[in-house]
Amino acid sequence: MPLKILVLIPCYNEEENIAAVVRRLRESCPWADYLVINDCSTDHSAEILRQEGCSYLDLPVNLGIGGGMQCGFRYAHQNGYDIAVQMDGDGQHDPAFLQAVVGPVAKGELDMCIGSRFITGDGFQSSFMRRLGINFLSGLILVLTGRRVRDVTSGFRACGKKLIAFFAEHYAQDYPEPEAIVMAVQHGCRVGEVPVVMAERQGGVSSINAFRSVYFMIKVSISLVIVRLSGRKDG
Repeated sequence: MPLKILVLIPCYNEEENIAAVVRRLRESCPWADYLVINDCSTDHSAEILRQEGCSYLDLPVNLGIGGGMQCGFRYAHQNGYDIAVQMDGDGQHDPAFLQAVVGPVAKGELDMCIGSRFITGDGFQSSFMRRLGINFLSGLILVLTGRRVRDVTSGFRACGKKLIAFFAEHYAQDYPEPEAIVMAVQHGCRVGEVPVVMAERQGGVSSINAFRSVYFMIKVSISLVIVRLSGRKDG
């Protein structure tokens, strides 16, 4: 029996990108289901999703990336999906690499597989300041868990059934990608990476500016240490 795979696409004010993202996914990966999680967008995202006939969840309040993804994991868990894949709604992630990200989870080699732009160094590598922050967090996660993950903030990742069930109940909220790695390791899960090529945001403006990048690094660093020292497994 083929595996049931669901692609979760968080969307907040992505009117310039979301239609193209869904079209590319449909064309490239007809073997996967998808669900756009519209996080109470204030632009025309919801209208575009309706016009395009997309499969989407329209949240009544803004929950942020963590809350939105937790809703997606709950949907995946309740509907019996074997693998859930997070793929951003801004056009940075190429669905041509979806099979590569899903592969190690489908084969039972990993519980979480992260698409990393830093393994081969091809494609868009993010800004210098954000790379510094990512490298710092990567080193911190290595110290805390013993696991080397280069692209700790990558939002292109696949999770198997064990983590779908876990994240449906426990997930970090603000900027959850690095914390989810620590939570997964503490939950006894295998985490790894595969190389992917990412593009720059295709339209719109990122919510993470220079100030928020510094805030993000400090907040997440403290959160990672607290999670690791407390040994807790929830968000």
